[in-house]
Amino acid sequence: MKIRILALSCLCVLVLNMAGSAVADVKSKKAASQANQLAQLLPASDGVVTLDVKRFFSVAMPKLLAANQPMMQKVTNGIDEMKAKTGIDIRDFDYLAAGVTAKQTATKKYDVDPVIIARGQLSSSALIGAAKLAANGKYREEKVGDKTIYLFSPKEIVDKAKQQAPAVGNSDAAKSVADKLSSKEIAVTTLDANTIAFGDIALVRQTIGNRTPVSNELLSLLAKKETSVVNFAGKVPNGMSAFLPLENDELGKNIDSIRLVYGSMDMVADAMTVNMTARTLQNAQATSLLETLEGLQMLGKAFLGGAKGADKQVYARMIENAKFSAKANEVMLDLQVAQSDIDILVGSLK
Repeated sequence: MKIRILALSCLCVLVLNMAGSAVADVKSKKAASQANQLAQLLPASDGVVTLDVKRFFSVAMPKLLAANQPMMQKVTNGIDEMKAKTGIDIRDFDYLAAGVTAKQTATKKYDVDPVIIARGQLSSSALIGAAKLAANGKYREEKVGDKTIYLFSPKEIVDKAKQQAPAVGNSDAAKSVADKLSSKEIAVTTLDANTIAFGDIALVRQTIGNRTPVSNELLSLLAKKETSVVNFAGKVPNGMSAFLPLENDELGKNIDSIRLVYGSMDMVADAMTVNMTARTLQNAQATSLLETLEGLQMLGKAFLGGAKGADKQVYARMIENAKFSAKANEVMLDLQVAQSDIDILVGSLK
């Protein structure tokens, strides 16, 4: 009788676990589907990132900053301060998708423009109203079809924030950001009752106008591990090695062979997982890239093998745990960083 009761209990536990996993899987896929729906609303982009905002703030960020509560408090205070000044709490968004376009302006220089689509429980019109109040009426409007785009000057918003709370934050950093952005306006518009688009004016216009959508290739790459907290996919500009301080021609040649990069970041029970894939034009290029990365991994192990510092030992473990593989014209990196190692790295940050 006892054995029967024990067996029945085990069976119940197993069934409940299976049911719980199925429900969690359905919820995860539903969230991923909504994040990808936002990506489909973006105009043609060179790179796309999707973020599960709720999971980032409720799961990922607390784990990433668990060993550095002062930094966690700074981030929380910053979000609360923004909410007090603008009426917008970014934690109220559920998902967002960001698209970026890159245009080469000179040798080794690219002009990168973003557009972000965010959806949550907040009213889009209320968000627009809060932004108007933050700008103190210093904004302009533009009509595109039946939609209204609101254009705000970042410099005026930053200056107003500094006047209201001059002792908060780094004023030099704020001035630097304001000076950099003062030549460009931030465009904001509503897409539906709970979805807004904001960013570069030309890209926001494309989002609500006759847009060319994100390529199916990038969208399909985002879906590889779509239930992750962060997913990304993008084209790699030609001559990427010129942006890196490389002295090895072979490494530079391998980097220049990469045409697409995609991957994800997620938090599991006791670790952070990172998956990244580089796609080259030819299979032989992927093989060469894999060999180069494995060679660098070997050198890294030798260099950090006897390291004494706690942070250097973490780097050594990360290099040791990095898994490289290749299939056809793709090279994959899979890395899992234990929570204890994250705590060591983040705990030392100021």
